[in-house]
Amino acid sequence: MAKKILRKLSTSKVTTFKIKNRRGYAAICMGNLTEGNTVGIAMARMAKAVKRMGYLLA
Repeated sequence: MAKKILRKLSTSKVTTFKIKNRRGYAAICMGNLTEGNTVGIAMARMAKAVKRMGYLLA
């Protein structure tokens, strides 16, 4: 299988916030929503989501 070329995406495009009335944080970017107990976990999950779309979160 040919190697997929990923385009770079800045982390400043990702919006993270504390989820109200729940434990944890959420990240939104390019129509994707991910959740995690910490900001780092939410960002790691977002990196996987945008990688499926052909972007590399850097």
